[in-house]
This record gives sequence, structure tokens and C-alpha cells, in this order.
Amino acid sequence: MKTNATVPPRFPPKLTLIIGNKNYSSWSLRPWLAMAAKGVPFAEILVPLGHANTKQQLQQYSPTGLVPALKYGNLVLWESLSIIEFAAEKHPEAKLWPEDLEVRAIARSLALEMHAGFHALRQHLPMNLKRQSSRRLSSAAEAEVMRFAGYVRQLRLEYGAGGPFLFGEFCAADAMFAPLCTRLRSYEISVDRTTHDYIEAIYRLPAFQKWYQAAVAEPWKIDDVDNIDKIRSSR
Repeated sequence: MKTNATVPPRFPPKLTLIIGNKNYSSWSLRPWLAMAAKGVPFAEILVPLGHANTKQQLQQYSPTGLVPALKYGNLVLWESLSIIEFAAEKHPEAKLWPEDLEVRAIARSLALEMHAGFHALRQHLPMNLKRQSSRRLSSAAEAEVMRFAGYVRQLRLEYGAGGPFLFGEFCAADAMFAPLCTRLRSYEISVDRTTHDYIEAIYRLPAFQKWYQAAVAEPWKIDDVDNIDKIRSSR
């Protein structure tokens, strides 16, 4: 929401990204990784999730009381894709999306599907970068893993000549799918070689490594995520 231009900005005229725990917050990872991997400068404010005052803290930054949110002077943005799009327009030199019009349209379609879909997989395997143990998939989640792997194989074959990512070079679509990659790794879900190599490329990305190292060093825990096997088996 844009406020009156005469009002002094609450935040400096630079991108300030408000995120949640790096171990758990998949939606925070998406714009953070998109900007960090492509060299977009931004400041970071981390609000730990799952605490009694979390909602109150977040409402200082976001109209939804959720993460992520972006501040730019008096401008307030929320939703990962909206933040990525603003960063792409603010910093066109970063090339957050593929340059070719039709390829860019495909990348945006994938990003939007990730934003609105893959519900079973996201629910069944919540992001938890510290976890390294297997979990059986529901049939719905298994179908979504197969769909994701199909996308990876097709896109790598058609557009992947320029690098190890979906469209060769890293772009916003990869940032949108990065948390899904972490789920498959954390819960030890078997995938084909092409998909495995793509997940490896995400994990080798220097920006992702920086996020990952900070995530595993965090002291906070969210019991519903850490104990998901016990909670689900008792229902």
C-alpha cells in the first residue's frame, strides 16, 4: 500500500526484506534467495516464528501479519512473487527472469503454479533444513513429486544448456522451487538423476549455502514441524 509522498519514510529508500526462521520459512526463502543469488542489494529483518508475540511483531511490518514482507521507504509489499517482481523491476540488471519473452512466460507460469499449488507436498513435508530422515509420502504428495520431477526433466532438456538450473542460469523460478528441493532432500525422497542433480545445484548455490548455514545454526524450534511424524501418527 502506498502512502502520501509527503509523509517521511519509516524505512530508508532501499529494499528491506522481513523474513521468518531460515530453518522453517519456505516463503521467506523464495524472495531472499532470488535477490541474494542475483546480486540485488537488500537489508534483512528476521522475526522468529512460533512465539507468543510473533504476530504482534510482524504486524509492524506486514498488513497480513505474515512473512515475507518488503519495505521500500513508505511502500509495503507482501507475498513472495510480488516481492520478486518488484525487485526484478527495480533491478533489471539482475535478470531475475529469463530474457526471452516466451521462456519468461513459461518461468512465470511455473512460479505461479508453485505459489498456488503443490499443497499436498507442502503440507506433508514442511520445510525443515535441519531434518535428515525419511518419511513416507501420501499418494497425493507422491503425485506432486512426480509432477515436479517431470518439469525438471523437460525444462533441463529444452532450456538447460546454459547452466544447471531449470532455464540454464538461475532465475526467479528456481527460487520459487528451492524450498521444494529442500523438502525432498530433508525427508530423503528418492528422485531420478536429473532431478537429483538439479537439487544439488540449488544446494551448491553460494546464496543458498549462506541461508542454509544460518538456518542450521538457529536456536529456535517449532514443535509441530520437528515432531511431525509423531503428531501425524497419533491422529
